[in-house]
Amino acid sequence: MSENPFPKGEGKVRWISTGWLEEHLDDDIVILDCQPNIHDYILEHIPGAVYAPEGLLRVSEFGRPGVFIPEDAVDAIFGRLGIEKGKPVVVCTGIGQSRKWGDGLEQPHWTYALARFGHDKIYVLDGGLEKWREEGRRMTKDYPSSNSSEFICEVNEDYFLDMEELKELKDKGNVILLDARPAATYEGQGVWPKAGHIPGAVNLPWPTLMETGNTRKLKPVEEIRRLVEAVGATEEKIVICSCGTSREATAEFIIFKWLLNYASVHIYEGSFSEWSSHPENPTVIGKDPY
Repeated sequence: MSENPFPKGEGKVRWISTGWLEEHLDDDIVILDCQPNIHDYILEHIPGAVYAPEGLLRVSEFGRPGVFIPEDAVDAIFGRLGIEKGKPVVVCTGIGQSRKWGDGLEQPHWTYALARFGHDKIYVLDGGLEKWREEGRRMTKDYPSSNSSEFICEVNEDYFLDMEELKELKDKGNVILLDARPAATYEGQGVWPKAGHIPGAVNLPWPTLMETGNTRKLKPVEEIRRLVEAVGATEEKIVICSCGTSREATAEFIIFKWLLNYASVHIYEGSFSEWSSHPENPTVIGKDPY
């Protein structure tokens, strides 16, 4: 993590430090501020950043909530934000100064969406706006004079699985299904039509991979590797990330795929919201996967 962007190489998603970003504010980049409320952005943001709430990314489909927007909507929204192929996009968020309800997931959610829809150069601000503020770096109330662009969506369908594909894969010996929700939710609490978790899912709460007190900052890579291997998510496995609505799962997906460079990583976008809505699908209550 001492080099920026990290890890080394030409990965589609990489992380950057606050210092690196400050040195490159005048570069030809797009900075997406995805703080939880528009008032947070109005109060203060990194110079040049445009406001991009994560609510732009999903809408109900046939009654099922939390489904990613269609491709023509992506073209319009990404173009409005000035996103174009080949131009780096920096994703950043914070807890939010107006209501302080940001959980940090805005960053991986936007990062996954950008990659899912075909953007090819994404930087995640390690530590987010909390680290930026702590270090006394520049903030502004000024809105940038940004230009629109043309973006042509290209969906990376190999990133995600539907429910039937999940059923075919999840119980195979070379596959591990992860549930990124908090332990209490995984074990049986929560708002879903059924309690518990998908049979076979192993609990790995996503904040355990982030620094205590700042869910926008990664733990050291070797510590992350130890934590994921401890639950059985080793490099030779096919890793499937899930949670409640797939939002928490994006945090683990981008870590496995682009930080740890695992060969086979997928996300079950329907997650427990879809699974639990089908009466025929069993669920498990308690700490054990089965």
